[in-house]
Amino acid sequence: MDLFDKCKRLEKVEYAKANNLYTYFSQLTSGQDTEVMMNGKKTIMIGSNNYLGLTSDKRVIEAGVEALKKYGSGCSGSRFLNGNLDIHVKLEEELAEFLNKEAVVTFGTGFQSNLAIISALVGRCDYVVCDKENHASIYDACKLSYGKMLRYNHSDMQDLEEKLKSIDTKNGGILIVTDGIFSMSGEICNLPEIVRLAKKYGARVMVDDAHSLGVIGEHGRGTAEYFGLEKEVDIYMGTFSKSLASLGGYLASSKEVCEYVKHSSRPFIFSASITPASVACARQSLKIIKEEPERIKRLMSISNYMRNSLKANGIKIIESITPIIPIFTYEDEKTFKACVLLQQKGVYVNPVVSPAVPVGQSLLRTSYTATHTEEQMDIASNAIKETLTELNLL
Repeated sequence: MDLFDKCKRLEKVEYAKANNLYTYFSQLTSGQDTEVMMNGKKTIMIGSNNYLGLTSDKRVIEAGVEALKKYGSGCSGSRFLNGNLDIHVKLEEELAEFLNKEAVVTFGTGFQSNLAIISALVGRCDYVVCDKENHASIYDACKLSYGKMLRYNHSDMQDLEEKLKSIDTKNGGILIVTDGIFSMSGEICNLPEIVRLAKKYGARVMVDDAHSLGVIGEHGRGTAEYFGLEKEVDIYMGTFSKSLASLGGYLASSKEVCEYVKHSSRPFIFSASITPASVACARQSLKIIKEEPERIKRLMSISNYMRNSLKANGIKIIESITPIIPIFTYEDEKTFKACVLLQQKGVYVNPVVSPAVPVGQSLLRTSYTATHTEEQMDIASNAIKETLTELNLL
């Protein structure tokens, strides 16, 4: 058998392309904003993670331009060696202060952050216990570690306790890892109960706050702040590609943990450092979050406006309080058809189909931005109602 034989087996992709159902890799010819130019058409964007609307903020853009001028386009090396800029250190100090943690380590992407943290901390005799709906990067990180992974049913605290009971901790430790806000459903994890069980069974807690930073908590510090449990969570992981309008990721924890990861993590040691422009954009975005907490309130307000509009239009959604609002479409093919029809109407949403969700539970994943307007929400909600009616999904 030839190694490349598998590359010829893309029947689903070919079928989707042949039947005008392929919605991936749509081309944008504008910056990310509440409205974009996509495939040559002006389109309302309700499928990005630009939660605070900072990707188009002039202050953020200018900060990136100035860093590009001063430091150049890249660092051409790892933080360990020649790629450690003063602004990398400043960003880590500012994030640590904001998140009320002793230290922060930054990485090239959010995906890399999870790989770097978990693979460094979870050794051969250790266990990592994961919610079944955790992000793919967490699962890949578990594979990269030498530890044993146990999965508990989504947000099922009884199942989590059963998994913890089954672990023999004589020779190793336990890390419980959960998304703060689950990226597909928009649900918030049951952090109070996770913390309680962690204390009971001597485990450490890591929260992936990729979709929580700048979104929940009074000051936008994420899931632990939202629940008043900032001192109880051992590790925060987050990303710069969402609320911080840049590219990169971070670990926030004790100085001891951060120093260990910096000196032990292969994805950190052997990767080039974050580009200067990305660092500067993240720093400026963080500064705006601190100075303009009203953006977080506005994000919740516009998300609730859209949630109420969708329900008023008879559209079935997954309930939450976050800016991620999934809409049930059930069948994979109808999900793709809905996305195509909505793009034709000037509205972009994301298709979520099996195996990302169980068969028969396909979704349109919509997500919102603090700078969206009520008028844009009305147009999008009515377009969704019209599309689902056409497909007999209401």
